[in-house]
Amino acid sequence: MQHAIIGSGNVGSALARQFARSGIAVGIANTRGPESLAALAREAGDKVRPMSLEDALDADVVILAVPFRAHAAIALAAEQWGGKIVVDAMNTYGVAPEELQGRASTDLVASAFLGAKVVKTFNQLPARLLGAVPGEAGGRRVMFVASNDPAASGAISKLVDDLGFAPVELGRIDEGGALLDKSGPLVLLNLVKLS
Repeated sequence: MQHAIIGSGNVGSALARQFARSGIAVGIANTRGPESLAALAREAGDKVRPMSLEDALDADVVILAVPFRAHAAIALAAEQWGGKIVVDAMNTYGVAPEELQGRASTDLVASAFLGAKVVKTFNQLPARLLGAVPGEAGGRRVMFVASNDPAASGAISKLVDDLGFAPVELGRIDEGGALLDKSGPLVLLNLVKLS
């Protein structure tokens, strides 16, 4: 399965470092082009490959690590999203509640990425913890996962586990996934699952 991160800010760079640390290949793209990612790739090693946005859209798993409002333009950049898993690693800081139309932010993402299986994860930790070694206090840092598609949730939970985190599946986006929205009680919560 091919993975690509779109966004090279704090969250995208932290995720790229986590992939590299775990020995899992990942592409990373942004709107400025692959040349702007050369320093990150040198730092992270050969598991992190800078790529164009167009190439990143071809991955099986596309991780959105961009400001929330940017997701709509990314969705329009591909002709179809069927068969792909889109991971919503975004938060809605600075987004007015009216923009969300009373819906979970991930539901809005899913409506933009028609045909994709959307999973919410990687958004609840600050970037410095997201990019740190997941082992802590004799256990592993917890990473919550929510999706309306059980198979996609399982696939991304396996990726979360492979990255060294302890995945905890929360069920559907409109149920447990609501705990991961901006004002949800699990955002910025650093929990450790003991072995």
